[in-house]
Amino acid sequence: MTNPIEEIKNRLDIVEVIGSYIKLKKAGANYRALCPFHSEKKPSFFVSPSRQIWKCFGCGAGGDVFAFVKAIEGVEFADALRILAKRAGVELKPVRPELRTERQRLYEICELSCKFFEKQLRESKIGGEVKDYLKKRGINEESREIWRLGYAPDTWHGLSDFLITRGYKKEEILRAGLAVKDERGNFYDRFRGRIMFPIFDFNSQVISFGGRIFESPKLKGKSPKSETIAKYMNTPNTLLYDKSKVLYGLDKAKVEIRKRGGCVLVEGYIDVILSHQTGIKNVVATSGTALTPYQLSILKRYSENLILAFDMDVAGDAATKRGIDLAQKRGFEIKVAVLPEGKDPADVICQNGRDWVKCLENAKSILDFYFENAFSKFDSKTPDGKREISKILLPVLKRIPNKILQSHWVQKLAKGLQVREKDILEELEKVEIQVEEPKEPTFKVLPKSRKRLLEERLIFLLFKDFKNIELLKKEDFEFFSPEIAKALSVLKNIGLNFDKLKKALPPASFDLLNFISLEAEIKEEEGDLKEEFEKCLKEIKALRIKDELKEISRQIREAEEQKESQKVKSLTERFNELTKKLNT
Repeated sequence: MTNPIEEIKNRLDIVEVIGSYIKLKKAGANYRALCPFHSEKKPSFFVSPSRQIWKCFGCGAGGDVFAFVKAIEGVEFADALRILAKRAGVELKPVRPELRTERQRLYEICELSCKFFEKQLRESKIGGEVKDYLKKRGINEESREIWRLGYAPDTWHGLSDFLITRGYKKEEILRAGLAVKDERGNFYDRFRGRIMFPIFDFNSQVISFGGRIFESPKLKGKSPKSETIAKYMNTPNTLLYDKSKVLYGLDKAKVEIRKRGGCVLVEGYIDVILSHQTGIKNVVATSGTALTPYQLSILKRYSENLILAFDMDVAGDAATKRGIDLAQKRGFEIKVAVLPEGKDPADVICQNGRDWVKCLENAKSILDFYFENAFSKFDSKTPDGKREISKILLPVLKRIPNKILQSHWVQKLAKGLQVREKDILEELEKVEIQVEEPKEPTFKVLPKSRKRLLEERLIFLLFKDFKNIELLKKEDFEFFSPEIAKALSVLKNIGLNFDKLKKALPPASFDLLNFISLEAEIKEEEGDLKEEFEKCLKEIKALRIKDELKEISRQIREAEEQKESQKVKSLTERFNELTKKLNT
């Protein structure tokens, strides 16, 4: 019977999988990238197509395709298995409901809910009115299908009752964010009478929803609903969904972002859908949040060029500015698409799709935008106006890392305010800026002992020049840790035949050899490798003897306390023997 894990590995290419998350560049027989698990400027993350493994030689993270998906998605093995099985087209055996993970059951609830909402839109009477509304907003039938739009009926328990009949508990529906329990213990649907926009994860699985209030034209003016209830409502954060970590539409935009070398950021679901509908598909939405460190980490995997296409109140919107400051600190090149007054991308596209294309083509650099915006809001000839303009622009100039570029904008500000450059520079010195450091996804790597580092270095030197294996004698193996001793013994007997090594070694030992052989393939080494190999071997032996001497010293103290003179004598003799051995 075929093992599903091996079948998935056989069907998927690790380069293709990892390349869908981060930007890989060819490096000889391998691929390299900036590590997604720690901050670095020089790429130390490598993927080996021949070995089907990845390894970062900066932070030490590494593994197979499952280890990568677990780390990058922040999930357990069972969820990584399901994600990759779907990608590989491998059908996993059904699992008894009580054995399915909580995450898996939440995914199932979200998927079933999406189908429920889709059916309501397709088949209910009011669904027809919703379709007419969407058509007026410019969304065609094909887009409705692609983005899986739906309708939540205006009833208290429509969705909940449906999910309960499918075997899900009220507590699970609550944890999925699709129901609410009030202070009196009443349980009811969160979304009622709303157009539903499913929110997808990177792998196009439904993880949450956004709902826009919909009032039937027939009831307009007769119901106070639209005046008393929020226009848009989102699923709260759940085990699957964290709004600070999700970009709406990324699952459908990721290929185009790479292809076009940039990403367009908008605010709303309809903005994204209509832009994709017109053929501009490198567009995602922040869904009502300012840019977060985690979202920037995700975007950086695809491109460092951003075009912002939403309302930018540089004088008042502190959250938007914080997001832009973070992006600039991360090295993003930022432009701003200036939209007609009072219009969002959806309005522009509905009026004329070509106008949307022109807005993007004519996007201004963020600094040009800041200057034009600030000078248009305040009178640069009055003292108050000068103060307000400088209040907006000085922190922006302070963040420019390149001093020549900074000097250019200082001159421009001085000219615009009709003041001396010296005065601008003096005020610039007073500006203090604090930018939240972006958090990276983390990969836990246990620290290694000096002995372990030496053992791995010795194996590395073997792979650089396998003739060094002749320097290893049978009696040397006792000085190594058991795992390394086994690996070296098998290497000495079998040689560099990795197919045979895989069969002869435990998986952990084989993986270790695989990673070190990749490192040896990538890294250039100078100097006498034979001499370094001998030094490594000597130091490993010395460390082992020192450890044994420490243990004997402890045993001697214990024997002395117990007044066991004979034991003290024999231990002392052994201590002296080892000391002589260490000295040689």
